[in-house]
Amino acid sequence: MATFESKIAINRSVNDVYQFLADFNNHGQLMPDNVQNWSASYDEAGFMVQNTVRLSLQITERIENQAVNITAINNPPFPVQLHWSLIANGESTDVTFTINAEPGGLMKMMVSGPLQKLANHEVSSLAALLKS
Repeated sequence: MATFESKIAINRSVNDVYQFLADFNNHGQLMPDNVQNWSASYDEAGFMVQNTVRLSLQITERIENQAVNITAINNPPFPVQLHWSLIANGESTDVTFTINAEPGGLMKMMVSGPLQKLANHEVSSLAALLKS
């Protein structure tokens, strides 16, 4: 399994950050430009990555003001799980976004860089959107 992680402190309450992340409708705002045809409901989202692969995601667990766990569904090219972890730190929130993926052999080398960039992009986009 390969793990990609990005962390940031956001100057917003843990409840504000959690409420944003708990609704998949908001996640489209965090995606990089190579994500196309984003569609979402409260619990599920689907999108294309540069006209190459269609991915579907589902929020599998919400732990109020602590975590949002997401799993790739509907036959992804390899197993992927996303985890948003939130820790209140006074009036700000420490956010960690982790991507756990299980790409095989050569695929691991091809996707490692893009998955780390995705983790970094989503965290920095979240901070930019929620800056007060």
